[in-house]
Amino acid sequence: FNLQLWNNYFHLAVAFITQDSLQLENFSHAKYNKIQNKYGDMRRLIGFAIRDMWYKLGQNKICFIPGMVGPILEMTLIPEVELRKATIPIFFDMMLCEYQRTGEFKKFENEIILKLDHEVEGGRGDEHYMQLFESILTECAKQHPGISSQVESFVSLVRGLLERLLDYRAVMSDESKDNRMSCTVNLL
Repeated sequence: FNLQLWNNYFHLAVAFITQDSLQLENFSHAKYNKIQNKYGDMRRLIGFAIRDMWYKLGQNKICFIPGMVGPILEMTLIPEVELRKATIPIFFDMMLCEYQRTGEFKKFENEIILKLDHEVEGGRGDEHYMQLFESILTECAKQHPGISSQVESFVSLVRGLLERLLDYRAVMSDESKDNRMSCTVNLL
């Protein structure tokens, strides 16, 4: 097992699908349709490949926690529904992997909270992502009763944080200093 090779693969693949020139939702409707008809959404194909390769790592997955949490988060925040549905379950697998090794998933939890703050501040994330994140991880947790209560607590924590981060991002353009201050206090 060559850790550096796999690490390079995942980072390169995530860099590819997150590049600005592939963010189709930022284009005009006509340009979006033209690209979709000619090439399809390449982000989806690469995202599926990342997912498939992740699950082929076997016991070596633990080597990528917490290092790959940020890049995977960045990928799941791309506003493409099928890509999100296919890749958000990787988070549960990361939690399960760390839990089976240590009895908790604190490294994963700390890393995702840190990276989520950075990504939302950078303009990524939305209400739909929050709902999908919650429903997918809750559904995955139901299949593993030993970890389900911890996952539900984690999902609740992330949901609360994401709500506050999205509110904060929305009011930063607000003229009212009181609204901004209230939102900042809630986030803290």
